Amino acid sequence: MDLQTWWIFVLMTFLVSATPGPNMLLVLSHGARFGLRVAIWTMAGCMTALIGMVSISAAGVGALLHSYPAVFDALRYMGAAYLAYLGYKLWCAGVPKGDAPPKVALAEPVQLSGGSFFRQGLSVAASNPKAIVFSAAFFPQFIQADRPAGLQFAILLLTFTVIEVSWYLVYAMSGHKLSRFLQQARVLKNFNRVTGGVFVGFAALMAASR
Repeated sequence: MDLQTWWIFVLMTFLVSATPGPNMLLVLSHGARFGLRVAIWTMAGCMTALIGMVSISAAGVGALLHSYPAVFDALRYMGAAYLAYLGYKLWCAGVPKGDAPPKVALAEPVQLSGGSFFRQGLSVAASNPKAIVFSAAFFPQFIQADRPAGLQFAILLLTFTVIEVSWYLVYAMSGHKLSRFLQQARVLKNFNRVTGGVFVGFAALMAASR
């Protein structure tokens, strides 16, 4: 592809990646509740799923899902149910009494490993089959037919990964800066309920969208 086409892709990807969605909200929430190191595990899970989904779309699965709406709808409802479940867990998350340190106060009842947060990021990113359909429609617009498609796709995928990870870091560090405000039980409770409610909202939008 020529440089102008690449720059258009960079601009479009920058704007799309900046838009808050379930992945960004999860990274922000984990950065605020558990710290930057945990958020990096979450980011790794999200990116693994996204790279896999973009690669799958290149193999034509996006067109297959578009052709078989029943399969697409089944995956969409399953993803919406998972996001609603995460929202419910956040809404009901316990808060500390007194002045417990934030790292203890924000921990889950059972101590989770980095792999657990990786899997949660993987699950949230993979819960939206529309990402496959979107990738199948978006990436081919920037691949020029008179040049090797494989190399162009690799460049686009690498560019997408760098931009997406950069935005994840912005959200994770923003969440981390919020952590000092979450030491108060009332603030933490409100934060959990707002983020939980937003997750449920994303689930409703996913279930209602076509």
